[in-house]
Amino acid sequence: MFRDDRSNPAFQRRFQALHEIAAEAHARLPRNIWDYMRGATETETTAKRNRLALDTLALRARVLRDVQDIDLSSTFLGADLDLPLTFAPIGSLESFDPEGGAAAARAAARHGMMTTLSSVSAPGLEATAAAAEGPKIFQLYVRGDTAWVDDHVHRAVAAGYTAFCLTVDVAVYSRRERDIVNRFVKPWRRDAEGQDFQAALNWKDVERFKATHNIPLLLKGIMTAEDAAIACDHGVDGVWVSNHGGRQLDQAQGAMAVLPEIVDIVAGRAAIIVDGGFLRGTDIIKAMALGADLVALGRLTAMGLGAGGEEGLVRAMDLLAEEMQIAMGLLGQTRLADLSPDDLTTAPAVDAPDVLSAFPHLNVE
Repeated sequence: MFRDDRSNPAFQRRFQALHEIAAEAHARLPRNIWDYMRGATETETTAKRNRLALDTLALRARVLRDVQDIDLSSTFLGADLDLPLTFAPIGSLESFDPEGGAAAARAAARHGMMTTLSSVSAPGLEATAAAAEGPKIFQLYVRGDTAWVDDHVHRAVAAGYTAFCLTVDVAVYSRRERDIVNRFVKPWRRDAEGQDFQAALNWKDVERFKATHNIPLLLKGIMTAEDAAIACDHGVDGVWVSNHGGRQLDQAQGAMAVLPEIVDIVAGRAAIIVDGGFLRGTDIIKAMALGADLVALGRLTAMGLGAGGEEGLVRAMDLLAEEMQIAMGLLGQTRLADLSPDDLTTAPAVDAPDVLSAFPHLNVE
């Protein structure tokens, strides 16, 4: 019933629950890097609401259905996937493992899933694409003029990326107080050069992109039905529901709280990706039931790499896939496409929400 393990036997024995992956990452990573991973902006309320929005959705178990053959495969923008997942674009991914995006690309290929490379993550666009075959998304922070953007698009097309993603929720930098208290500044934040281009980004730039380039375009950072509708009106191929993991606007809604209204307004005109607090297999199932086409993993990606590089990340995906299959079987479902809001109901959260509250056996700060 469960997926074959994709990781090596030593990692299978060492890590038998996702919280053990998180604990190992905490033990191995420098404190500044761990805090950078788990932190969010100001009061960290938005990050907590990501978990709260997930935890206040309950699954409705159905019984006496034949669930011997459970299929977790899906498609996204024409790419066939074994799992409906992508690794999210994390800046400075090499902080968690020296091979950064290349290690994530290899892990994604081994699990038949997507990966998304940040433009501020090593080893860069071409080297990451060359690391492993499989569908990939390139994400860009706009730090230059139209010629600069076009150059990145042409390079992404030449390297075989499946889609191109513009992050649109970073018009201004947030205050991430864990990093401030540690006096820790990531490399791309030390130099403000190019920030004006990101601040000036607007719908005319999206219109120009669609008129100029053929590669599918995703907009990451959509959190309202209004903006999702405008994105669809501009012919965007994918709406990426995201509050940047709670790392940009404080006091915002959780991503899963706004997903239903965005699914409704998009109405099939674009693919829908969502990220924000996804750490367990049941989290993924909830997102698929509400209409997401792809779920992006941010902090779990960082913890997998931090626990053991490529092998740690592959093992994390082993465990996540097993959790997904268990949830599907106990819901009485065998295909992701059959999931619907009828598989969910609302219920009070059991634990106080936190970035790591999905791991109640994890005793770290």
